[in-house]
Amino acid sequence: MSTAPAKKETPANAPKAAKTTSTKPAKRTSTKAVKSARAKPVSAAAPRPKHTESRLSQVLVEPIVSEKATLVSEKQNQVTFKVRRDATKPEIKAAVELMFKVDVESVQTIVQKGKVKKFGRSIGRRDHIKKAYVSLKAGQELNFSGEGA
Repeated sequence: MSTAPAKKETPANAPKAAKTTSTKPAKRTSTKAVKSARAKPVSAAAPRPKHTESRLSQVLVEPIVSEKATLVSEKQNQVTFKVRRDATKPEIKAAVELMFKVDVESVQTIVQKGKVKKFGRSIGRRDHIKKAYVSLKAGQELNFSGEGA
């Protein structure tokens, strides 16, 4: 007679215990892959008109006349304008060509964030400003002073 304990035998078709922790995180699909997989609808609508004259007359708010703007104007043949914040570069180019009858080479834009200012106890902020540096083609000139016009 043997005194060794008997082993428990499990039937072959008994379910095995599932692992509760995994070593690898679940795989995610990127949003770019999901967006590119979607079919984009083809629009059959007529193309929008380029730029309306009423919109172009509102794009340019005012010319900027400062030391820096004057220096840029003399050295690089550029004119600086304060423009609407929703204005695009093609709109700015078309507006300058329409209003001043000059040829525009390129347009660079910047958005200058408004300064935070204190007024007594309260804190306020100045408005953000969008500026456009308009490069004129060689031989073109734009004069705001009215001299020699």
